[in-house]
Amino acid sequence: MALLPEVEKHYGRLKLYIGGQWVESSSTRIQTTTNPATGEEIAEFPLATQQEARAAVEAAAQAFQTWRQVALRERARILFDLRQAFEKHYDVLCRVLTQDHGRTIGESRGSVRRVIENVESACAAAYAMPKLNEHVDQLARGIDEWLVYEPKGVFLIITPGNIPMHAWSSFVPYALAAGCTVVVSPSRQDPVAAEYICRVTQDVDLPPGAVNLVHGGREINEFILRQPEVQGVGFIGSTAVGQRLFRLCGELGKDSSLNGNGKNLVVIMPDADLDQAVSWLLRSCFGMGGQRCLGSDNVVVVGDVYDQVREKLATAARGMKLGYGLDESVDLGPMCTAQGRDKVLAWIDRALADGARMVSDGRSISVPDYPHGYFLAPTVLEGLDPHAPSAREEAFGPVAVLMRASSLDEVISWHNQINHDYGHSACIMTQSGKHARKFITEMETGNIGVNVGIPQPYAFFPLASKKQSFLGMAKSRYASLRLFLEEKTVTARWV
Repeated sequence: MALLPEVEKHYGRLKLYIGGQWVESSSTRIQTTTNPATGEEIAEFPLATQQEARAAVEAAAQAFQTWRQVALRERARILFDLRQAFEKHYDVLCRVLTQDHGRTIGESRGSVRRVIENVESACAAAYAMPKLNEHVDQLARGIDEWLVYEPKGVFLIITPGNIPMHAWSSFVPYALAAGCTVVVSPSRQDPVAAEYICRVTQDVDLPPGAVNLVHGGREINEFILRQPEVQGVGFIGSTAVGQRLFRLCGELGKDSSLNGNGKNLVVIMPDADLDQAVSWLLRSCFGMGGQRCLGSDNVVVVGDVYDQVREKLATAARGMKLGYGLDESVDLGPMCTAQGRDKVLAWIDRALADGARMVSDGRSISVPDYPHGYFLAPTVLEGLDPHAPSAREEAFGPVAVLMRASSLDEVISWHNQINHDYGHSACIMTQSGKHARKFITEMETGNIGVNVGIPQPYAFFPLASKKQSFLGMAKSRYASLRLFLEEKTVTARWV
């Protein structure tokens, strides 16, 4: 297949988006971003100054006073317009995401489709909000009481490098539906994708400052969160950063939805369709370069089908085609950054030192047309003890670690007792309703899959992570309305 065209070869120096205007930054701290497939620079971007971050907060605060007063049906109409704007820009967004992040064009299409689904869900949320209100007449003699929900104000939204567009849509449309405004601080790994998703909002009739974009990182994020107008933060990223933000929110008395790391696993039971299970594993373990929040790197095989799974998975992994994701024939693109690839290589070394054995080694892959890309082929290991440190640490790369178990009880006990820090996702492949029900009931994790490799909740369900995989007072997506809305009760005496 032909290589799809890049939207731009180089996007120049990116700007900040403040108060409805693209603004040249005065910052002297300029960084670059590269195309992961080629290693070539594709844009420069500034790290915003505190004055610029403050301007973004002020713009959001001013826009909030206008946006909160917009009639509910009008807000819903604007969100419907936003959905259409994403459809209009769908192809460009997909190609930009592939060029900036590294995933395949098929994976980008799926990700942008998830964005559109979140906007649709936010449209539904807007119309559902009046039903949250409660009214009780004559609660006592001559007394009525009612509950209403009001938008809180300005929120900081911090998006990660692995899902820059999907994470944006997990918070921003819902904030807008609630009547709130936002300052978005994207990961420095893929700032072009962050700019292009922000551009879509210019197509609709939002007040200037309803959505703002600043590049910065930890220092600027914490500065923004400390501003008195900012009511809280929505974040998807690492648990370590989430814990830091959680402490800061506690200090400041602000609300949060903080989604962190996981150590996910897939369990294959003896009665599973092994060919189908392996096809699901290719996406779960290796898809998006293994950089999926809900992907897995531990694969636990129960019973006597281990050797079959091992052979089938290793063969399928070696057959995956690597290359530039704009080539529609490619199965696996590069890692997002060279640093990310190096971290996965270091993780593999630690796993081998912990006693793992190599089944299929993807470390020395060569992609002839892209010698400077950040490629890492699917790597399959086995023999790692579940107690080993690397068995409990997220690889976050195209890695599958095969483990043996004698029973489902053993797997559940291991996950709940040894791997007790995280509760992000777990999947089981089985034809047994009894086994599936036991897994669903007893696994101490928030997102469960049965005969799926990636338990991706639809937009109107929350990302239901537990333990150190989530901190805060409201989950993301539809459930984030709890983050953006404040309860007010009214007690009124009429006689």
